[in-house]
Amino acid sequence: MAVEELVGPAPKGWKYKTLGEACKDGGGDIQTGPFGSQLHASDYVPVGVPSIMPQNIGDNRIIEDGIARITPEDARRLSRYLVRRGDIVYSRRGNVERRALVGHHEDGWLCGTGCIRVRLGENGADPRYASYYLGHPVVREWIVRHAHGATMPNLNTSILAACPFLEPPLAEQRAIAHILGTLDDKIELNRKQNETLEAMARALFKAWFVDFEPVRAKMEGRWRRGENLPGLPAHLYDLFPDRLVESELGEIPEGWEVISVDTEFDITMGQSPPGSTYNDIGEGLPFYQGRADFEFRFPKRRVFCTAPTRLAKIGDTLVSVRAPVGDINMALEDCAIGRGVAAVRHKTGSRSYTYHFMSSISDVFARFDAEGTVFGSIGKKDFHSISHIKPPRDLVLTYEKLAANLDDEVEKNEQESRTLAALRDNLLPKLISGELRVKDAEAFLKERGL
Repeated sequence: MAVEELVGPAPKGWKYKTLGEACKDGGGDIQTGPFGSQLHASDYVPVGVPSIMPQNIGDNRIIEDGIARITPEDARRLSRYLVRRGDIVYSRRGNVERRALVGHHEDGWLCGTGCIRVRLGENGADPRYASYYLGHPVVREWIVRHAHGATMPNLNTSILAACPFLEPPLAEQRAIAHILGTLDDKIELNRKQNETLEAMARALFKAWFVDFEPVRAKMEGRWRRGENLPGLPAHLYDLFPDRLVESELGEIPEGWEVISVDTEFDITMGQSPPGSTYNDIGEGLPFYQGRADFEFRFPKRRVFCTAPTRLAKIGDTLVSVRAPVGDINMALEDCAIGRGVAAVRHKTGSRSYTYHFMSSISDVFARFDAEGTVFGSIGKKDFHSISHIKPPRDLVLTYEKLAANLDDEVEKNEQESRTLAALRDNLLPKLISGELRVKDAEAFLKERGL
C-alpha cells in the first residue's frame, strides 16, 4: 500500500514509508509508558530516576524543572520503559504534536505514564533527523488530525506507527540534522547562558534583600568601611545598616519598613477585551492572557488585540494572577494584558528589581493557589495588600544598576534566539521535503556567519 506523500514528492533516492516501518527496519519500536496500575502517585520520590511526563515535553527537548522521580528499584522493575539516547518522546493526551528528543543527559530516564516512546533502532534513521521531520508543520498537523478524542486529542502507538515518514539516504539525513542542529545548539546555549545570568541576579537580590547578608557581615565584623567583602565593593558599605530589628515579618535591617506592595509598586490588573478584537495576523498589540503565553523569560507572541483595555510597557514584570498564581515574566514589548495577568513596576522604574522581587515572594503567591475553590487566583485587593520589606531607595537603584546589565544580556540572547528559531523554522520544511538541498543550505548559513 502506497504511503501518503505528506511533505511532497520524494526526491530521487529518498523513500516514503510509515514511521512504524522505519522503526521496525532499524530494530526499534514504538511503545507507551507504564500504565497507572504499574506506577502509582505514592511511588514518586524526591530523589531518584527522573520520569518524563507530558508536562516535561518541550519543543524537541525535555524540561527537567519539577520533574517527577522514581526509586532505582522501580526503575529496574520498569526497565523496558527506560528511554535511551536518540529516542523521541510524545505526550499521549493534550498537546500531542510536541515531541522531545532524548539526549545523553536523559539516557536511562523513565518514559513516564502518559507518554509514548519512539525508537528508530541502531540500524535505522538518524534520530535527530527523525525528530526534525516530526517537527515539520505538515507532520505535526497530521498527528493532531489523526489523534482521537472529542474534547482532547489522544495519541496511541497505532497512530504514530501509521504516520508517513520520508527517509533520505543516511548521509543526507545526518547533514540535514547537522544544519538544523547547529541553530538549535546555539539557541540552547543562549538558554543556558540566560539561566546563569538570571541566577546571578537572583542570588544578589536574595543576599541583599532576603538574607540581609551585608548587614550580618557588618554585625559580625566581617566587613569594615573601606574594605571589600566578596561580592560587595567597599563603596556600598554605607548603604547597609549594622543592626537587625524585630518587625511583623521577623528581623529586618534597621531603618527599613514593612509596607504593602502597592505603596512601592505600580500594579495594573489585566482585563480581557471583547473577543471580536483578537486576531493572529499581527494587527494591534500582542495580547497575553496568562501563563500559557509565557516563554522562558519573555512572552511568546500568539494573539494580537486591536482594542486593548489594559496595557503593559516594555520592561514591566508580568505576573500570572490565575492558576498557577505567581508565574512571572518580563515584557519584551508594549502589550495588552488579559484578566489572567498583572503588570508590575517599582515606582523608581526599576525593572530588574521588580522582576526579582516578584520572584522572591513566590511563597505568598502559592498560598492563593492553594486556597482557590476551583482554581487559584489573586484579586487586586489581595495583591495590593501583600506585606513586604521596603529597603532604601538608593539601595534599590544600586541593585538595579548591577542587575540591569545582566538582564540586558538576557534580552540580547533572547532576541538572537528568536531570530535563530525563525531561521530554523523557515529552513526545516524546505530541507525535509528536499526543496532546499544541503549544499545550498550550508552556503546560506555561511553567508550569515553560522
